[in-house]
Amino acid sequence: MEDISQMTSQQALCDPTKQRTRKRPGLSTLKLFIVALSFAYFSKALTGTYMKSSITQIERRFDLSSTHVSLIDGSFEMGNLLFLALVSHFGARLHRPRLIAAGCLLMAAGALLIGSAHFFMGRYKYDTIIQNNSTNISACVDPLKTAEGVQIEESVMNSEACARESGSNMWVYIFLANALRGIGETPVTPLGISYIDDFARAENSPIYIACLQTVMLLGPMFGFLLGSYCAKLYVDIGYVDMDGVTITPRDARWVGAWWLGFLVSSSLLLVSSIPFWFLPRSLPKQEGEEDKSAPRHVSPDGTEETLSSSHNLKLTEIAKGFLPSLKRLLGTPVYFLFLCGAILESSSMIGFFTFKAKYMEQQFGQSASRANFLLGVLNLPAAAMGIFLGGLIMRRYKLSVVSGAQLCLTTTFMGYLLLLLLFGTKCDNLPVAGLTVSYNGLKNVSYDTDALFSGCNADCSCSAEEWDPVCSASGVTYVSPCLAGCLTSSGHGKNTVFHNCSCVSESFPVGSTTSVRLGQCPHAKDCSSSFTSYMAISVLSFFIIALGVTPSYMVIIRCISPDLKSLALGIQALGTRTLGGIPAPMYFGALIDSTCLKWSMKKCGGRGACRIYDSDMYRVVFLGLITCLSGSSFFFLIAVIVLLRRQFRRTELEAELQRTKASQGIELKASSNAVVEERGAGSSNSSWF
Repeated sequence: MEDISQMTSQQALCDPTKQRTRKRPGLSTLKLFIVALSFAYFSKALTGTYMKSSITQIERRFDLSSTHVSLIDGSFEMGNLLFLALVSHFGARLHRPRLIAAGCLLMAAGALLIGSAHFFMGRYKYDTIIQNNSTNISACVDPLKTAEGVQIEESVMNSEACARESGSNMWVYIFLANALRGIGETPVTPLGISYIDDFARAENSPIYIACLQTVMLLGPMFGFLLGSYCAKLYVDIGYVDMDGVTITPRDARWVGAWWLGFLVSSSLLLVSSIPFWFLPRSLPKQEGEEDKSAPRHVSPDGTEETLSSSHNLKLTEIAKGFLPSLKRLLGTPVYFLFLCGAILESSSMIGFFTFKAKYMEQQFGQSASRANFLLGVLNLPAAAMGIFLGGLIMRRYKLSVVSGAQLCLTTTFMGYLLLLLLFGTKCDNLPVAGLTVSYNGLKNVSYDTDALFSGCNADCSCSAEEWDPVCSASGVTYVSPCLAGCLTSSGHGKNTVFHNCSCVSESFPVGSTTSVRLGQCPHAKDCSSSFTSYMAISVLSFFIIALGVTPSYMVIIRCISPDLKSLALGIQALGTRTLGGIPAPMYFGALIDSTCLKWSMKKCGGRGACRIYDSDMYRVVFLGLITCLSGSSFFFLIAVIVLLRRQFRRTELEAELQRTKASQGIELKASSNAVVEERGAGSSNSSWF
């Protein structure tokens, strides 16, 4: 027997099949898949976040309103809308890693096309009175001295500018390229998460998904940092002399090198697609499960289901099962209610993220570069930490579906209360003569262009369409040197100073300076303390809300049958993007546009980008819309918790009843055996005597 056992052990060592079994290839390959998927998550999140960080730059470069630029941002969700449900359903039965690889390639192509749009446009031109480093400029021009030849020359220049401006229609090109990027992103999340949950141990799925979400938040962090760096660089850097550029990154006309980041992100997406081409279609279940050949799932009614392999199904058979599967999924009350709440919450967060950097620019006077930098180094690391800790909590305490839903509701509500505090963090409107204050210094917000004119600039040939702001020593900004009534100037380029400005002398006592310098005036000093409070509350709310992200994913996965997991995640992504990702930026942008005080005007006519907003109305509209959407989602989350409690209470009662019946059966059998034994003992005793 010893010889036989030694021979058996030697055969096991020489048998390559058993060696492969002992090396647990499913476990190592699953980890490789998670690493590859994490990098893909990082790359796609970086690209998507960079797109949002460049919203302001694209808006100014193509002279668009917030409504129009939000349409470009929403084209990504439109691309998802076209294929997400089909890919989620068919992809679960096909080769999921290769579908993810193809999606990464499409995203890389879309990002490359967006960035290449810059090279098909001319140089960026902005409105300014300073031309060719002139040193003596009379901004206030007497209309009687305007010669007819000058008027003809200006009309010719305007017609040439209108011809050059036709390149601004390139925003349609960016719209289509961003939609292609959205199509490519379709298979990554639903197929990747379902692949992990199918072949990982049930207790490891939350921590794996938490790691994915954490790495995915590193992508936005670096995306905002990349956006911050590119926003510092002038759009035509390398093609123009920077000494001749008279605007700074804090100016409303500044456009950064928005195109550069898309070329970088395209390269990352291309690299992320490579590993998925070499990963297998399926894996063995991780050790620790009774059945390692197919993943199991315990439904709320207490029955155990096995997700059998469907690799041999024909495409037509899969297509026939799509509508019944969709009907089963949407017929699950818990899933449907959770989906409604997720749509409202995602609408709030999508609008918040899309215009948060712009809100920081307009409300607190931050540059686009600084706003993106702070989002990348403060808000997103806090959110990443919250998501990771949420997964650890799920694993450490082995929370049930009900407990996970309760954790999600609690964290979301606490974050909501913190968001309400943001209404108190504000800065007053920047004093701009004719817009937020009158020319005599009284506060008076006006949307009427006629308010830009006063007696001090009545003798000047000024245009209300210009935006070339100058700042006086008193802290009041004037829309242009002409509207400030300036007669002379000194210096050149960025250092130009205008003198003898009649509107400045009219507002302040005799003897005060009547000179103005280029650029808007900065906000008051007390605004910096409000901004510090805003950032502290914002970071804390992000952290608390993020604690419920992983539990929300697990609620979706665990409350439905296993064959619907990919479809459930796909429909959830489809719903949040269709009803949240597409319309939310549009109505956020439309309401933000309603608070605009001064629009730029295109050379060919029509309204361009907004130059300055009523910051008080901007704050009320922006934060009010966020809190209304987020607050409405609580009703659906509460309903989900109530239904889950009922389901699992019924399941526990049924299980308790079965255990009671089983114990009663065991007792009955034991008593019957005892009677038999007593009878047998009695008969043996009688025979003995």
